[in-house]
Amino acid sequence: MEGNTIKTILIIDDEAQIRELLSIYLKNYGFATYEAGNGVDALAVFSNVQIDLVIADIMMPMMDGYELLKKMRHISEVSFLFLSAKSDDMDKIIGLQLGADDYVGKPFNPIEVVSRVQALFRRMDVFSKGEKQNHEIIQIGDVMLDLVSCKLYKNGQQKEVTSYEFKILSLLMKHAGRVFTKASIYEHVWGQEYIGDENLIMVYISKLREKIEDNPRKPVYLITIRGLGYRFEKK
Repeated sequence: MEGNTIKTILIIDDEAQIRELLSIYLKNYGFATYEAGNGVDALAVFSNVQIDLVIADIMMPMMDGYELLKKMRHISEVSFLFLSAKSDDMDKIIGLQLGADDYVGKPFNPIEVVSRVQALFRRMDVFSKGEKQNHEIIQIGDVMLDLVSCKLYKNGQQKEVTSYEFKILSLLMKHAGRVFTKASIYEHVWGQEYIGDENLIMVYISKLREKIEDNPRKPVYLITIRGLGYRFEKK
């Protein structure tokens, strides 16, 4: 595991066996874990303990995963991974639109979950070390990306971005005018082999357009090249 600080993970699922299984595997890989059986208890833990990443089921008593994520996003940008038997694409899209960073369907291989967690922390490390690794500002039109502070500005107004949104936009703006396929974006940003989940990239592009386009339905920056992928337009 990267870095010397032990990362803490909050596991939320109404099935104790699932919580225990994930906790065992994550601890074996050097993580510290906390557990909660529902969203209400999870918020109580989250408010009292420093949590670096959340793994949560969607269907839970008292407060489901969607509502939990919405409440957490009001107070934190903590990395959030959904773990759920709800495998429909729309369920995944809803979760990502609410601010989730990744999604693993049940039944799952605990090693895959650990790998996804490690990948999320790698992305977080790159994001947080941006000040040390980059000393550059990219400005195209009225869109400015500060690679030092990892911040996005539109017309001088800061727009909140997640680590994945920042990575995608950074990739496209650094290579403005170049077309990137969905597979290429996925492999650059997630650091994993593309698995054909086109909706994932579409969701992030849609979220970015809402932040940088005057009219997201008629984009002038993030352009779709039909049948190929996406390009950040040079100005």
